Amino acid sequence: MTSERRGSVGRMAKFALRRAAVKAVSSVIAPFRWLSLSPFGGRIERILIAPQDLRTSDPTAAGDIYSGYFAFAGKILATEGQSPFIAFPPSRAWAETLNGFGWLRDIRAADTALSRANARTLVDDWIKTNGRPNNSEAWTQSVISRRLISWISHSPVILDGADRAFYRRFMMSIRRQAAYLWKKSKKFGAQAGRLEAAIALTAVALCTNLGMGRKRRVVKHLIKQLQKEILSDGGHISRNPQVLIELLADLLPLKHCFPINEFPPPPELLNAIDRMMPMLRLFRHDDGTVALFNGMSTTPPDTIATLLAYQDARAGTAETAGPSGYRRLHGEDTILIIDVGGPPPEAFSLSAHAGCLSFELSDRGEKIISNCGSPPEGRDTHRALARATAAHSTLVIDDTLTCHFAPVDDDRWPAGGPVLEGPRIVTALRESDEASEKITASHDAYAREFGVIHRRSLTLGRDGGWLIGEDNLERASKRRSINKRPIALRFHLHPSIRVSVQEPEIIKLELPSGMLWTFSCEKPVSVEESILFASQDGMRRMTQLVITDTTESGRIKWSLVREGGPVGVR
Repeated sequence: MTSERRGSVGRMAKFALRRAAVKAVSSVIAPFRWLSLSPFGGRIERILIAPQDLRTSDPTAAGDIYSGYFAFAGKILATEGQSPFIAFPPSRAWAETLNGFGWLRDIRAADTALSRANARTLVDDWIKTNGRPNNSEAWTQSVISRRLISWISHSPVILDGADRAFYRRFMMSIRRQAAYLWKKSKKFGAQAGRLEAAIALTAVALCTNLGMGRKRRVVKHLIKQLQKEILSDGGHISRNPQVLIELLADLLPLKHCFPINEFPPPPELLNAIDRMMPMLRLFRHDDGTVALFNGMSTTPPDTIATLLAYQDARAGTAETAGPSGYRRLHGEDTILIIDVGGPPPEAFSLSAHAGCLSFELSDRGEKIISNCGSPPEGRDTHRALARATAAHSTLVIDDTLTCHFAPVDDDRWPAGGPVLEGPRIVTALRESDEASEKITASHDAYAREFGVIHRRSLTLGRDGGWLIGEDNLERASKRRSINKRPIALRFHLHPSIRVSVQEPEIIKLELPSGMLWTFSCEKPVSVEESILFASQDGMRRMTQLVITDTTESGRIKWSLVREGGPVGVR
């Protein structure tokens, strides 16, 4: 073969290899090209249906908004005739609430022609001042999601009496926001808020005249996010009850938007809701409040009641939530809820607390033992204290947290840093007999620094009249000694509880109803001040019972007995 021919064959081989490589790369990136094409790229001309807003509204707030007083997230701004969207926000949370438009439900509740006209004016003002993507709070993923849901849900108020030009601007803005949110939420990697974004996008797709093929594509995205974030027991991957409530408040109305689009709700959506409702009941005390774990703050009891009434009342109550890491014990009217889970994945841990093995206890709708909870949105000053282990009803060694949080950076983590390290092994065993139910749980968060495992057992009587607890510190390894450090076993009492010291080891607790419980321990008990962070009225003072010892002691036994019940640990 001549050198010329050999060169020609070589060039042909290189060309063939290059063409094969291009085809191979094209086949790999083809799906991503398809994903990059937004289903909201075309025109959206009208709204066909408005899903119901299940959250609590306050019609009196509509008058304040009309007068130019915007009170959000614990801050008030008087605009004095100026646009609230160009004013300097008093806080980031205030700006997020303003631009999320959840306050439209208050204007809708007022149900006056003046309030409806004001709603339309404010929406139009936002479109003119903030209508295009920018770097402000108005265009973060979570705020866009909330705004789209609010605009779609309250479109009857916004569009009442609107002219054609405003209607066109309104629909064009919804399309632009949906397209931007689609692009933002499709980025690779784990990220909190994607399920909320998928719900918002699905609401836009189902409630407008978007083509059926595009609707189905958006719904597939929702299903994918549900499968990623809703655990098999119905809990959210963040382990935050507050997130579960917010998601249900959006998913339940969304479910009823499917039949109008002539295709049934996807089984994955129905199954997720069917799992989430029993999980919500697991967290609920009989007074309607929700247990204060991992970022849970205040939620109006009527909102919880609405959610529970909106779904099939036959759904039961979960008692064992393995993947979510919670257990619920009940003896007649006494309810005990305990956290037996490790930290959530880092991307979903911004609201997680260092409260492993903490518990709450209520009797006949009156809470006795509580955690301190998380401050409401906008009151983030004390959020770091609220996340600490000492703010939970559990054992603390040398004031050391059971989770290590990333340093707070106002730009990256405005509400607190994610969990970088926490308990690696958390165990829980449930036992029962004719007289009682028992949970034995442990965590190894203190193993590395102090050489101990915290093991807690809680035994609740079937009649609900007594609770016996034992907290042990066991050696983590036979090869390692236990570092001698002070410990504090804390029991935060609900603000309504009146405390009376009978003896150093015996404390009487009086509930608002007059019911008496006796807390007793084999060691002296001190009564100290504590703070309830989860209160709409600001922080509330409460009391805590504290038992101090050292890590070398190894065991603390205690009991809570309703008056007329069996004798305690003494």
